[in-house]
Amino acid sequence: MHMRVPVTSAPVRQESSLPGLLGLAQPEFESRMSEALEVVEGRLRGHVSGAPRPGVADVSDLLGGSAGGRLRPFLVLLGAEFGESWENGVTEAAVMVELLHVSSVTGAESGADWLLARSAQLAAGLGPRALELNARTAGRLVGAQLRQLAGPAPGEDPVAHYFEVTAGATAALLSLSLGVGALQAGTRADWVRALIGYGEHLGAALRIADDLLAVTAPAGGDGARGDPFTGAPGLPRLLARTDTTARGAELRRLVTDGATTEAARRRALELLRASPATRRAEAALHERLAAAVSAVGILPPLPARRALYALCDVVALRTGLIR
Repeated sequence: MHMRVPVTSAPVRQESSLPGLLGLAQPEFESRMSEALEVVEGRLRGHVSGAPRPGVADVSDLLGGSAGGRLRPFLVLLGAEFGESWENGVTEAAVMVELLHVSSVTGAESGADWLLARSAQLAAGLGPRALELNARTAGRLVGAQLRQLAGPAPGEDPVAHYFEVTAGATAALLSLSLGVGALQAGTRADWVRALIGYGEHLGAALRIADDLLAVTAPAGGDGARGDPFTGAPGLPRLLARTDTTARGAELRRLVTDGATTEAARRRALELLRASPATRRAEAALHERLAAAVSAVGILPPLPARRALYALCDVVALRTGLIR
């Protein structure tokens, strides 16, 4: 299975900043993006330092220090590259989006409400369209959190529920990032729609990629994503539950009833790695990445478009999808 992504042949470099990670061989572009992200980081720190609870700054720092940290502000900047000007609050838009993201991973007792309010205040200063996008995304995030906590309704397809939750979480934030960045820079309407569509597909792909890494990455390795048998079921585990073949019976029992012993967990993971369910999840990831690439095909061939293509490559490479 191969991605058909029109990117440069330069290898992906393992650098700390997102622009460097993509290996675009575009020094001027990478430098400009890195400098802009530094400005965003400084303004973000200024905002979270005023939070009523100190844990807010800790969560923000943790997110910023992770691999590929500040993806959402970076996407805001990429969206703005297709517009006419960065003078209309693009940096503030990047801060606004990241505050909303931090709020989505911060408990109510740790200042999530304050972050939501601060993000909305920044959006209001950017204009009615930005405020509308901010409010809609905040609603999608809350709705996704409630849907995930509640689980599938009786008779509801668990896989459909999974994608609904994903669309309201990661995908919502990524589409907001690209959309608001493009809008603030005066990007033409059809390009804004293309960028928003890309964000939706990339967001779903990232969630599937995390699920696949939880199954396929060696324990303790750089790509490890935790235990695939705890918490909300990932896509491979959900798809394994639908395998009604005799071959899939043992795995179906383990993922449905629960792998309660260490030996059972090892057996379940062994079966899941080799199962058709994991192959189907890989195929779903491929489809989402291909859809993301297709969505931005109408954009001009700027370094920012190559960066969007390269992001898809990075996701595919990290999960071993490109062989």
